[in-house]
Amino acid sequence: MFYYCSKKTKSTILTLLIFICSTTSLISQNTRLIVRADDLGASRSINLAIIKSYKEGIVRSAEVIVPGPWFEEAVKLANEYPNLDIGVHITLTSEWSNIKWRPLTKVESITDENGYFFPFVWPNGSYPRGSIMENDWKIDEIEREVRAQIETAIKRIPHVSHISTHMGCLSFSDETNELLYRLAKEYNLNIISNQTTNVINFPRWSGSQLSKEQKLKNLINNIKSLNTGAYLLIEHPAFDDTESQGMGHIGYENVAEDREGVTYSFTHDAVKSVIKEKNIELISYKDFFSSQK
Repeated sequence: MFYYCSKKTKSTILTLLIFICSTTSLISQNTRLIVRADDLGASRSINLAIIKSYKEGIVRSAEVIVPGPWFEEAVKLANEYPNLDIGVHITLTSEWSNIKWRPLTKVESITDENGYFFPFVWPNGSYPRGSIMENDWKIDEIEREVRAQIETAIKRIPHVSHISTHMGCLSFSDETNELLYRLAKEYNLNIISNQTTNVINFPRWSGSQLSKEQKLKNLINNIKSLNTGAYLLIEHPAFDDTESQGMGHIGYENVAEDREGVTYSFTHDAVKSVIKEKNIELISYKDFFSSQK
């Protein structure tokens, strides 16, 4: 069927189309940055540093370790700050030498003789048979534990929006990787993956061998270098205090100093200033997926 349009109507429609296309182009050309802080619930130092990095800095999402010894405080803080986006940080390892955590369920195939999670996912020469892969792991036990962690997080922190993994604990086999995506879908939790989203990994800027001043400099320079698109920055804030000074393992002994540098950088005025100057939008996982609908 043919409809006649006057020149004035055609002109109005053309103008509207140009406006829509221009607006869409501007939206797609924005630079957006997801800053994610991991390990909420692992220690009090980490809990308080993450909250500081959210309230005074650039963190917008935080990942909670449900079996962590400071999970109860993490729950309290997460509910006290409901605008802080929370993810379930699936945890199947307990890497630190002086503090350990156990699973929520009975999973003997991924725990040591003391009932703790193994320190690592992949083999580590300093810890013989101290990894999941070196032992006779069972997928049904892993699924039971992952479900328990997800359900506990959702029950205690109702605004949980997404899922992630501690130390890549479900990426060591096709079977466990499939489990991650299947449960994310079942529990309606978002998940960021290079295969499923157009999120770019933020350039490397930190590291245990760098001073806090060098971390800050690198973070600022990397933010200045960002092009258009959505970027994901993952790090681990903490304070250099007696609690963090007791954390570490062979090969990573300066945890407190390293992670204090992250907190220092995340909350520094110079970082917030360059983000503002570059007109970069700080977003959370929840914000990102909401914009995709």
